[in-house]
Amino acid sequence: MSLLDVRVPAVLLRIDRNPFHHGTLGAVRSLGRAGVDVHVVADSAGSPVRSSRFVRELHPPPAPGASATEIVAVLRRVAARITRPAVLIPMDDASAIAVGRFREDLAPDYLLPRQPGALPERVADKAELAEVCAAAGIPHPGTLVPDSAEQAAAAAWRLGLPVVAKWSRPWLVPAGAGLRSTVVVRSAREARELFLRAEEAGSRLLLQEFLPPGPDRDWFFHGYADRTGAVRAGGAGRKQRSWPRDAGLTAVGRWTPNAQVRTLAERLIGELGFRGIFDLDFRRCGSTGRYHLLDFNPRPGAQFRLFADSAGLDVVRALHLDLTDRPLPAGVPLAGRAFVVENYAPLSALRPAPGGRELAWSASDDRGPALAMWALWGRHVTERLLDRLLERLRRGAAGPVGIAHSPVVRQAGEPTVAAAPAEELSGVSGLPGPPDLSGEEKASRC
Repeated sequence: MSLLDVRVPAVLLRIDRNPFHHGTLGAVRSLGRAGVDVHVVADSAGSPVRSSRFVRELHPPPAPGASATEIVAVLRRVAARITRPAVLIPMDDASAIAVGRFREDLAPDYLLPRQPGALPERVADKAELAEVCAAAGIPHPGTLVPDSAEQAAAAAWRLGLPVVAKWSRPWLVPAGAGLRSTVVVRSAREARELFLRAEEAGSRLLLQEFLPPGPDRDWFFHGYADRTGAVRAGGAGRKQRSWPRDAGLTAVGRWTPNAQVRTLAERLIGELGFRGIFDLDFRRCGSTGRYHLLDFNPRPGAQFRLFADSAGLDVVRALHLDLTDRPLPAGVPLAGRAFVVENYAPLSALRPAPGGRELAWSASDDRGPALAMWALWGRHVTERLLDRLLERLRRGAAGPVGIAHSPVVRQAGEPTVAAAPAEELSGVSGLPGPPDLSGEEKASRC
């Protein structure tokens, strides 16, 4: 008998059109294996998620650039088709913000945590997060939000070059604009020029002190804040490999208990009164040892299945149990467990994993998504190679053809489809790897 109330379906909402979003597949499998009917509202036409046997039904997503009211209209149409209340789980920031803003309008068709409707938007906004951390006493990189191009240049000097430049609301950055959600700025001139594109980006530019990555420095914390505010499920994890290197999503992560990270997470959640699933990213300063909060994602992180405990509880199941008035089982944390995204870290997926391992795509009881992913990934890599070759031919440049010579930072609304790291592909495909970012890291003070 399932611990979950299988009479209550789940609806996964994702606006981001990334076909390789393995977090959505993780949620489909987590709930589907428990017997819950899972409906997916996302652009799944070319996604491996549609191949999962645990998907009950796929629904057309909101149009690109849809407003919050248009997103709500789509959800109402889905609710009319399902004809019974469902647990609604936003899978990206734009979805979480729209759902939070219109929570009352979505009830009683959907079950949602009770919290201030503006809170998801507040913590997802990179500029407002700095203010949140300051008020709560949570370490956060020094951040300045300039009001002019001249102030942007002065802020870069004040923080100490290089600095990190971010658009405060990256989900608003238009696809194809050539703007990255996060970049490293090495000069005051670059900061000034970037500020001049703020209107195009759709949100404020902020400049932030650069904390360099390094061994044992990148951490994350996933959790579910129940109706009482207690943090349940989830835990602290260490990012062992990311893509792009030192700057991107978790390609290999390990469940690693960390009392300092947990204390910071629980304090912040308590101060805010946050309810629901959250994913926090931290970076430890190499000189002070302090953990700085870099991002607050008010929804499941892509690697949330890393934290499935001995009772099978993860943050998605915790949400469903709590919203359907069911008790959460008391499981034992499986410290040392690993999570691997095969297309970004193929060799890590083959190495022994004494502490256990969860693969993002491959599963013995659901083989379709992995087969579809590799077919799609093969086409993507081939296209990148051809694009790179044509670019070199146009420029008349000599040298080996590669696909990963420039760092790829996902733009809002665009797929994260960078090629796998060189240390993973070495000896497998002969593809060159990403650039070494150590040059820009060495200039940081921390």
